[in-house]
Amino acid sequence: MRSIGEMARDSGLGVSALRFYDRAGVLVPAWVDPVSGYRWYAPGQLDEARLLARLRRAGMPLADIRLVLAGWSGPDTDLVRGLLQAHLRRLERGLADARSEFSALRVLLDQRESPMTASPRTDAVRLSVPADGLAAALDAVRFAVGADPELPMLGGVLFDVEGDTLHVVATDRYRMAVARTTATGHGGPRDQVIVPAPLVDAMRALLGGDEPVHLGVEGDRVTLEAGDRQAAGPRLAYDFPDYRRLVRLPAGRRAVVDVAAFRTALTDGPVRAGEVREEGGTAQEMSVLDVTDDGTVAVCGEGGEDRDVVAVDRGFLLDALAAAGRDRLVLELGAPTAPLAIRRTDDEGTFSLLMPVRLDD
Repeated sequence: MRSIGEMARDSGLGVSALRFYDRAGVLVPAWVDPVSGYRWYAPGQLDEARLLARLRRAGMPLADIRLVLAGWSGPDTDLVRGLLQAHLRRLERGLADARSEFSALRVLLDQRESPMTASPRTDAVRLSVPADGLAAALDAVRFAVGADPELPMLGGVLFDVEGDTLHVVATDRYRMAVARTTATGHGGPRDQVIVPAPLVDAMRALLGGDEPVHLGVEGDRVTLEAGDRQAAGPRLAYDFPDYRRLVRLPAGRRAVVDVAAFRTALTDGPVRAGEVREEGGTAQEMSVLDVTDDGTVAVCGEGGEDRDVVAVDRGFLLDALAAAGRDRLVLELGAPTAPLAIRRTDDEGTFSLLMPVRLDD
């Protein structure tokens, strides 16, 4: 017999998905402990679960999945083949519709003169920032830089200066980090430039003291001067997403956590198998969080779906805690579909957001 956790690990279905399919009568465990309610699965159910996982990834409707599972081991495969073929035709029609919509969207983008590619700069920007402030800001966001070659505009850190404040921002779609420091000498309207990750790392290596450093942008070249040392290179010639829009979130439930204790709870606590984001990859490990009635953050195990729990990638959360660089942090949890915010207690302008992972099918 396999426990529900072992079944999740071996089948590719998350624990919450297995519970969902049990409640739906699609994959019912062989035995349920009458005292604890814990589910146990017979050895032969593993193949069913793996088949179910394939059908789920293919987006087959639940009603058809029931019939496929019911007919899979029978001698007559006509029903199963017919259901698979019918679903494939639905997918092909859906793909054709999606292509049509995307073609229309590309036309709209072309009419807006391809805003995803920035025009060459004709003006110059120069400002001074405290070395320690810029170092702390870069440390707070570097972990969230994207690495997807299909989205090169996310492969660096946005430097966004307005007035006497410099914001640095990074996102890979699944997480976003924002930090800020003071800036002097700009004096002009809001300016933005995306600095590629290798140049960001070279800049960070120069920030060892507390004296001001000088950041300059001229044409397509970005330069950071620290005393007699310099790091320079081309900017990324793209526009960054409007992060100010992305960080406008409804207020959630807040709780202050001791970072060391919370890291231990995450590392030693229960995890659930999540989605596989890349072909051939392994399932992500999710931590399910809840703000309890006494105002503390709990790492949930089995159950808890009757509460507004939030599931996030555990590795991403541990990265965000480390990047924040504080002994105590504020965690803000909203609805299960809203991002989890990790905020500093002393600086509301430096924070990170983690996209939630869906628990149920």
